[in-house]
Amino acid sequence: MPRLTAANLRSDSVHLRGFSYERDAVTPGIVHLGIGAFHRAHMAVYIDDILAQNPEWGIIGASLRRPDTKDALAPQDFLYTLASRDASGTRCRVIGSILDVLDANTQRQQLLDIMADSKIHIVSLTVTEKGYCHDPATGELDQAHPDIVHDLAHPSEPVSAPAIIVQAIEMRRQSGVAPFTVMSCDNLPANGETTRRIITRFASLRDPQLAEYIRENVAFPGTMVDRIVPATTDADRQMVKDIIGLEDAWPIMTEPFTQWVIEDRFPQGRPPFERVGAQMVSDVEPFERMKLRMLNGSHSTMAYLGYLGGYQYVSEAIADPIIHQLIHGLMTEEAMPTLPMPRADLERYRDQLLERFANPALKHRTWQIAMDGSQKLPQRLLGTIRDRLAKGEEIQRLALGVAAWMRYVTGIDEQGNLIEVKDPLAARLRAIADAAGRDAERLASGLLEVSEVFSADLRADPVFRTVVTGHLQNLLANGALATAKAVG
Repeated sequence: MPRLTAANLRSDSVHLRGFSYERDAVTPGIVHLGIGAFHRAHMAVYIDDILAQNPEWGIIGASLRRPDTKDALAPQDFLYTLASRDASGTRCRVIGSILDVLDANTQRQQLLDIMADSKIHIVSLTVTEKGYCHDPATGELDQAHPDIVHDLAHPSEPVSAPAIIVQAIEMRRQSGVAPFTVMSCDNLPANGETTRRIITRFASLRDPQLAEYIRENVAFPGTMVDRIVPATTDADRQMVKDIIGLEDAWPIMTEPFTQWVIEDRFPQGRPPFERVGAQMVSDVEPFERMKLRMLNGSHSTMAYLGYLGGYQYVSEAIADPIIHQLIHGLMTEEAMPTLPMPRADLERYRDQLLERFANPALKHRTWQIAMDGSQKLPQRLLGTIRDRLAKGEEIQRLALGVAAWMRYVTGIDEQGNLIEVKDPLAARLRAIADAAGRDAERLASGLLEVSEVFSADLRADPVFRTVVTGHLQNLLANGALATAKAVG
């Protein structure tokens, strides 16, 4: 079967929607670092809609770690299929907004030169929490991170996202080109401010004058991004091939729902995001906090409990009345009261989330969501817990999410099988678990000492320690579903 390419693309199929612009006329205006599945299901789709009217906003993508995205998309002119799935079926469209993908490991100077070009107005990121080389518990740059140590010693050969951005800004400054806007699209609390703080701190360690220039001239708008994007499987590739009649090496699976809230701070200009469904606001924080605490906090809790309970997919987990009740209660009783938004809006969002979780066509694996928990917990659960503890309020369901993570990172499931724990701290977490055995108090105490996850105030809080340890004891003794049922 022929490969998906510009020459082979035919949009006359009722199952396939192609782009409606002349792709040869598109010029790049955005460089995106971290050209993974989420970006291709979210921002690249919004830009694809924009290009019909504004062809100067094409995307140059960059892979910072592995060349697999470039290798998959280059033979197909960087086109790919977006497959939106729900119970009613699958709808496919081909996305053409990505003009090129660079491998930063082998094309570093080319990437920097493009970022330094005056036609680039925005550099955006989806590098996941760990890509910021920061301490998730504090949000500050981790100056001991190996990539940061390397980048301070070799500023013209950067490997980390913060250092690549700083080097490109310095190149523009030296040539008299105004700096681009830096737009994080990752699930970080106050992602714009956090990115600004990390980048200016790195710059200050490299050159205080450069840091001052960045503080005075570079904008870091905050964003809230929302779309569920499972990992693509071989079965997905076959399904897409059957629908479009072309071979696509890396199609993207997603849901119909998509949301993007953006702070309107782009001094060097921006695409008309509002024309294609994005919401432009002066302050993204309330939306971001709502999403982190309701969607992401629920997702992580459900992933750990669901995986331990034997559920491979989120839709299976939320279909269990025990987990459904727990997640409904977590959002309603513990997360929503911490959010400064109208109760009716939060209830609608909650109900919408529960419906999205239950989408049977979206094969979102609990194991995938469980990845990198040490990076995710501070944003998704611990901030909510901290706020509730400060008011003397209950944290039973939120603390169960933390305890379920502790049980998960032991690396042994409830049937005695190995869990492939994907986490930057996996070896260290497993060593703590092995030393503690099935002693819940030792295990909880050991993991609470991991300062990259738990800040000093939480480690010292007797209520937090007691509730988490109690849940962990029940998880070890009775299993995930029985413990979730008891919490309710």
